Amino acid sequence: MARYIGPVCKLCRREREKLFLKGIKCYTGKCVLGKKDYPPGKKGKRPGKLSEYGLQLREKQKVRRIYGVLEKQFRIYFRMAERKSGITGENLLQVLERRLDNIVFRLGLALSRREARQLVKHGHFQINERKVDIPSYLVKAGDVISVREKSRKLDKFKEIMKLTEEREVSDWLKLDRNSFSGTVTKIPSREEMAVPVREQLIVELCSR
Repeated sequence: MARYIGPVCKLCRREREKLFLKGIKCYTGKCVLGKKDYPPGKKGKRPGKLSEYGLQLREKQKVRRIYGVLEKQFRIYFRMAERKSGITGENLLQVLERRLDNIVFRLGLALSRREARQLVKHGHFQINERKVDIPSYLVKAGDVISVREKSRKLDKFKEIMKLTEEREVSDWLKLDRNSFSGTVTKIPSREEMAVPVREQLIVELCSR
């Protein structure tokens, strides 16, 4: 599947807010957003007022960029959310949060979702003691995600665990740092998903 490989900082600048796409760098003074708080190609220009459609589109693009999914895959997730009972916008975010690469990132077993995606593809993780190398795999409540035994000895994971030592883990996840593993205790509610998007605008756009 195709994947965006350009400068991710430009994506944050386009949305005019931090999407935390580069891990630790996003928390430091090296983040370009504070220095270039205008969209790419718009230096010296005041941003125009967005139309209703423009606002909806920006929210959809923002959530796609946060989770690193392309348009076709996003449409599949939206149809899944529509078919489920409950609020479509919340259902959509729950599906995206259940992606394996997102869970790995949320647990602090990777510095960013992009890094989590790469580590999963390289076969470093297992779910319920079975190797899974598909970043889009949808994890269920009760699943245990862990770094494979031979991968725990790598300097890469030792560094990650050190750098994420102070990172707060979401309430719907339980992390065991000693065993390099975490458990999905439940499917998160909207209040438990720290995603700065207005999902209702996305639903209005995709329901047209």
